[in-house]
Amino acid sequence: MKPNLAKPIDLSLQNHAVNILNIFRFVLSLVFIISYLYMGKESLWQSEHSLFTFKLSVAYFIFSIFVLLISPLKSEVYKLSLPLQITADIVFIILFMFAAGGISSGLGILLIIIIVIASLASNGRLSLFYAAIASIGLLLEQSYRILLGDLSAASYTQPAMLSLSCFATAWLAFSLAKRMQHSEELASARGIDIQNLSQVNALITQEMQDGVLVVDEKFSIHQSNLQAATLLSLPLSNTRDFTLTNYAPEIAAIFNDWLNGLDENNNSTISISNRELKLRFMPINQPSDSQASDRHSGAVIFIQDVSQIQTAAQQAKLAALGRLTANIAHEIRNPLSAISHANQLLQEDEKNSAPTTRLLQIVADNIGRIDQIIKDVLELNRRDRTHQEKIELSEFLTSFHTQFCAVENIPPAHFQLENLLQKKIAFDKRHLTQILWNLCKNGWEHSQKQVGSLILTTLDVGKTSLNIEVKDDGAGVAEQDQSRLFEPFFTTKTTGNGLGLYISRELAEANGARLQYQPLPQGSTFALHLKKSS
Repeated sequence: MKPNLAKPIDLSLQNHAVNILNIFRFVLSLVFIISYLYMGKESLWQSEHSLFTFKLSVAYFIFSIFVLLISPLKSEVYKLSLPLQITADIVFIILFMFAAGGISSGLGILLIIIIVIASLASNGRLSLFYAAIASIGLLLEQSYRILLGDLSAASYTQPAMLSLSCFATAWLAFSLAKRMQHSEELASARGIDIQNLSQVNALITQEMQDGVLVVDEKFSIHQSNLQAATLLSLPLSNTRDFTLTNYAPEIAAIFNDWLNGLDENNNSTISISNRELKLRFMPINQPSDSQASDRHSGAVIFIQDVSQIQTAAQQAKLAALGRLTANIAHEIRNPLSAISHANQLLQEDEKNSAPTTRLLQIVADNIGRIDQIIKDVLELNRRDRTHQEKIELSEFLTSFHTQFCAVENIPPAHFQLENLLQKKIAFDKRHLTQILWNLCKNGWEHSQKQVGSLILTTLDVGKTSLNIEVKDDGAGVAEQDQSRLFEPFFTTKTTGNGLGLYISRELAEANGARLQYQPLPQGSTFALHLKKSS
């Protein structure tokens, strides 16, 4: 599955400014209402305009509540109505200034605040427009007072200065909004790049053939890939005490030496769960050329399965050896046929003495043995040419039992079938016959050749797997020989060539199965692990 690339990060300056404006409007209207109700009618407003001020405050409060209710919709209509909302804010503040006594009330500073927030909310595009609206409102309010006779014509100085302040503030807010918008876009792009890079690094780490652990100086595991979890039997999700000490004490001891600078070569090999693992530590904080390595911040631990590498190398060598031996086998077969034919002609001579006849028979026996080795080698070279088909297991094993007993001249009572499952498997029928024939023949040769000495049984081991087991009551395999049991040309018999079990295992693996030896208190068991077919 491909990872989803990061989506753009929502750092919108406009959205934050709009939210601040909505909250500011609500709080401001609430302050006006509270000041009227609890601080006295004449504390802030002129007495003749107190009732008008209260109604204006209530109207502004209702307007702020309405905007707060529709703001989560984030529709296009709401965005288009934003300039109208800000214009309404400017009008309300101008009216509040008029009710409080004009420019001398000090409420003009609220216009500066509104213009700054509105400029940020519009990304600076309408900042000068809002300043112009505020300036027109200030001049109209001042002109109205002059017409009423409350002020002289020379009182335009303060409104004009406040208007200039609105334009200056709008220009500064416009410049700030542009800079912040550019910084926002850059931060969003960098955030996307960092998230994408993090996901790509995580994907590469998970697909690595080596195990990877990120460990801090307190031995806590912060990150691990699937290969490390497989090699060390780690849980797939981080637990509360997810540390090297709890889950990999062998690595924890080596990591402690590395932290203290005792592992100078940084090349340790340990054995865990019958696997030979090679460890390599890299500091989390990579130093520059002029700085010494800092190991006390933790490390990235790379874990390499040496045994798997050795197995792959051995398989490559065996594949090359298989091709070589197959070619040699073909070359040997021609002179061997000539020797066999000549030996048969010599055996037909009636003048042969008894010693000569005995020698010719020895030659014939060894020719047959060499010919069998050639057949086994050629069969081994064809192990990858599988033609799998669905096999009814019970029917196949019954037919195999009858054929094996007839060819090998074994009494049916001595070779018994038990617990045959009515299951289907996908396998090359010729390969399965050869595997079972090798196992049963080997088991019969080492058994006590009594009733029930050889048993062929099937076992259901799960929803998708089953076993075919061949049991005998022989002496078993010596413990020192069990590790070499499936090696080519290894045999404990004087007449064997040591290829039977090796070929059986190779044919099983070619069909996706696994052959395993299991010692018994009396005898041996060879288990063929198979997958069920749907």
